[in-house]
Amino acid sequence: MWPALLLLVALAVLALGRVAHRLLAPSGNPFAGPPLEPPRPLVTDQRTRDRVLKRGFSAQRVPDQLDAVVIGSGVGGLAVAATLAKAGRRVLVLEQHDQAGGCCHTFEQHGIEFDVGIHYVGQLHEGSLLRVLLDQLTDGQLCWHRLPDPYDEVTLGPQRYQLRSGKVAFVTALEEQFPAEKAAIREFMKLSKVASRHVALLAVLKLSPRWLVTLLLRLGLLPRLSPVFRMATTSHSQAVAQLTSDPDLRALLGYLFYGTAPRDSSFLVNALMVHHYQRGAWYPRGGASEVAFHAVPVIERAGGAVLVRAPVTRVLVSAAGTALGVAVRAGPADEELEIRAPIVISDAGVFNTFGKLLPRHVRSLPGVRSLLDMVRPGMGSFLVFVGLRGSAAELGLPPTNFWIYPHNDLDAMMTQYAALSRDDVPENLAMMFITFPAAKDPTYEQRHPGKSCMTILTMARYEWFEEWAGSRPRHRGPEYQQYKMDIAQRLLERALLRFPHLRDKVEFVEAASPLTNQHYLGAARGEMYGTEHDLLRFSPAVVAALRPDTPVRNLYLTGQDVFSCGLAGAVHGGLLCASAILGRLLYLDLLLLKRKIKRRQGRHTA
Repeated sequence: MWPALLLLVALAVLALGRVAHRLLAPSGNPFAGPPLEPPRPLVTDQRTRDRVLKRGFSAQRVPDQLDAVVIGSGVGGLAVAATLAKAGRRVLVLEQHDQAGGCCHTFEQHGIEFDVGIHYVGQLHEGSLLRVLLDQLTDGQLCWHRLPDPYDEVTLGPQRYQLRSGKVAFVTALEEQFPAEKAAIREFMKLSKVASRHVALLAVLKLSPRWLVTLLLRLGLLPRLSPVFRMATTSHSQAVAQLTSDPDLRALLGYLFYGTAPRDSSFLVNALMVHHYQRGAWYPRGGASEVAFHAVPVIERAGGAVLVRAPVTRVLVSAAGTALGVAVRAGPADEELEIRAPIVISDAGVFNTFGKLLPRHVRSLPGVRSLLDMVRPGMGSFLVFVGLRGSAAELGLPPTNFWIYPHNDLDAMMTQYAALSRDDVPENLAMMFITFPAAKDPTYEQRHPGKSCMTILTMARYEWFEEWAGSRPRHRGPEYQQYKMDIAQRLLERALLRFPHLRDKVEFVEAASPLTNQHYLGAARGEMYGTEHDLLRFSPAVVAALRPDTPVRNLYLTGQDVFSCGLAGAVHGGLLCASAILGRLLYLDLLLLKRKIKRRQGRHTA
């Protein structure tokens, strides 16, 4: 036993030495200093914005001597491209939609602007790691508006609960609403703190040599190394049942729903999501499209480009199994153009990348097949976009986000909802999320005077809409339109029960189904958050497998599937991908920069 243990220790020391030598190199730091310029005035001229966000593809606009090509301009794609650009790499980002940004893009209808995915973001307090990173990716030009309290209101049947920001205020508000559950609340907060401190080990696992990861998995050592791996494989329902018997508190500790029932979801993920908003919630000044608007110039400054209307049809792979570039469908005749690059990065998700874009013979490779067999697509979303007459101030729209559940048994709710047949859905809708972007963005009235909007979201199975798959938007026929609007109107009616004063202010209603996500966002089956965020997804083996480098040499993954869901998860996926490509532990660079900024601020206030 002892010789084997000593051999294991020796191998670990050797591996760590090699990793340290490779990832802590003294040169090539893309995050050497804070942004040099303060935020400039908001750009509202649409032509100016379109020149950045809607630059169409042509062969003449493809830069020469590319260092990398990125498939998709979602947050994960833009994050890795901007990071590589700051390291001096020339990167081309190709977007199949007509504007860059993925879930960060916005659209306008009848003079009213809607966001499609960025509803609010946490952990953006001054000096936070996420704030420092986003400042780096946008040259410090992205401004964030903090939402006032309560930032969230959760309805569980007849009861309403409010969430407030701040380390102390967050806990105090919960304890005031659950005075008999103070011990349970404090224990949950202690666990969420452990989760936040140890979650970096998931990133380390994804960047470690494959042979070392395989050894750790086979020996079953990961759960012994850190509680984070045990939390990752513990059901949320099981964990909170050990903390409290109060059904409302159990539901409230898992209210940030992403399509997976609490009993099937990881306690680690839910604890991290609650922790994510503990210090507050923020919304980008100028709307969600500001993220891409300020990331694109960073990429262009290094000689790269972000081009839209550029659907990638396949990844080019050599006979030796190395990615060589991509093929793009372009031009009036839809001819294919091959673009060569030594590095190919996909922000198109696991299912599109390995199931569609790779050549057929590569898709059948054991490493590719085993990865696809480990995961499944997450649940789709259904959104209702409601245009309102009157400004947010005139209508008294709150910046609070509203999560409305029919009761406190979220497991039963999700099980019954997911089992519905298509025809039974409109009359049996489950949860809904209501938000007012016009009330969260202080510039909305300036940009869209006298108008405002409401967005309603719920989950939806792709199978309910699959009959119309393959058809184009606005060409799916009257049955699809009737079915979609039946769901939309029923969700709107529920929202108007909560906000009855808006009933005569509704100007128009539009809706987006999983097929809409599939068309505009390239989601394989209309999923909101990529692969299903269930217990299997966060088991050590799958966490280790969903890493930036892939079984295909020089092909990398970025975005939500690499780390976790949402803007923060996609950004971390991009940072992990850039770390793997550059051979550098960029998290350490960020931490050093964070410390440098804090010292500089301290000198200025002294």
